[in-house]
Amino acid sequence: MTNTVHPVDQRLPLAQTLILGFQHVLVMYSACIIVPLILGAALQLPKDQLTLIINADLFAAGLATLVQCAGNRFFGIRLPIMMGVTFASVTPMIAIALNPSLGLPGVYGAIIASGLFGILFAPLMGRLLRFFPPVVTGTVLLVIGISLMRVGIDWSAGGNPVLANGSPNPDYGKPAYLAISLLQLILILGINRFAKGFLANIAVLLGVLAGFFIALFRGDIALDGLQQTPWLATITPFAFGMPKFDVVAVVSMCLVMLVTMVESTGMFLALGKMVDRPTTRERLARGLRSDGLGAILGGVFNAFPYTSFSQNIGLVTITGVRSRYVCMAGAMILIGLGLFPKLAWIVASTPQYVLGAAGMVMFGMVTLMGVRILATVDFEQSRSNLLIVATSVGIGMIPMVSPQYFHHLPDWCRVFTESGIVLSVCSAMLLNLLFNGLGTADEARAQAARSAALGDS
Repeated sequence: MTNTVHPVDQRLPLAQTLILGFQHVLVMYSACIIVPLILGAALQLPKDQLTLIINADLFAAGLATLVQCAGNRFFGIRLPIMMGVTFASVTPMIAIALNPSLGLPGVYGAIIASGLFGILFAPLMGRLLRFFPPVVTGTVLLVIGISLMRVGIDWSAGGNPVLANGSPNPDYGKPAYLAISLLQLILILGINRFAKGFLANIAVLLGVLAGFFIALFRGDIALDGLQQTPWLATITPFAFGMPKFDVVAVVSMCLVMLVTMVESTGMFLALGKMVDRPTTRERLARGLRSDGLGAILGGVFNAFPYTSFSQNIGLVTITGVRSRYVCMAGAMILIGLGLFPKLAWIVASTPQYVLGAAGMVMFGMVTLMGVRILATVDFEQSRSNLLIVATSVGIGMIPMVSPQYFHHLPDWCRVFTESGIVLSVCSAMLLNLLFNGLGTADEARAQAARSAALGDS
């Protein structure tokens, strides 16, 4: 009798593993450094401190990814996941840091405390698996993909349409940016259509590299200052001082951790179906504990709380490579970028329009996976499922189509109302409970098996 290795546990040749891992890093890099850039701009941090935080962010993200992918009996869901800073943490972190009595030490104290809270609360979330049947997870993945499409579209047009000072971005939508994005899109699709094997698997990476060299030829990549950037810089724990623990700050970041755990639960369940390794209660608890541990690592190393990056789920889909060792290789690259500022500086010089075509393809694949999971749901005999999906998608779109919709609500509500993912998770879960009731554990496992079978078809 032969033992077949599950694709998630498959070890690919070293060269392929490293290249595919680098592709994962390239997909998430821009989004990974956005949060420290936003925080640095809001706090008007000097360039040396901002550089430290960016490197620390990459380093801690790599550590969190290693824990999540490698795993042990307590931590790690052992799926192909890349961990990055959660955007839900931006608003409360800025509010804490602007408090003169707290500053960045107050931010990192609250992050560490929220990580401990997440580790303790994870087993309870693991027991709530029956609250997330395919009608819930499919809806959430659909909303994630649609929400992310706006990011990819803005990237392809040259970044945000509005600058940080509130004025319109004059470069947004330049014909040259649109033409380069279209050329990259044609290249990515052409490679997938005519190439086979490993070359087809790295189509996204090849498309981004082509855009990078076009941007370099156009002079859109400034290399000034590269010689002054050091090759090596270590990440020192508590570089901004020992953490401070303020009750209000800790509570706000614990709310962020709850939001992160809700988002992660939906992503873990969806990814488990995609790679044919359904997420059990025990695996979910290990994965959520890793979110908590990632926050602790972030607080110690001057970084942020971490969660799974949904854009990398799209990359798993489009490449078909389900090995978690590829993401572990990506984690090592992230750690290396955090230790070598010169390399990180070069990658950070990539214009956003170079990433646009890749973003649209991968975010579209995330949307498609939501549709495929919803295809397992019974809409013929149960009209209530139609209402669940329609209502939850509509609610999840509110922050994207109308950012001012909730602006009269208290500031503490922003942790929930600014995330369409959280709104759709809560809506779908509550409506499913109202219309369909709480199914048994056996029913939940059977539904997961049907979704996984469709994903393989």
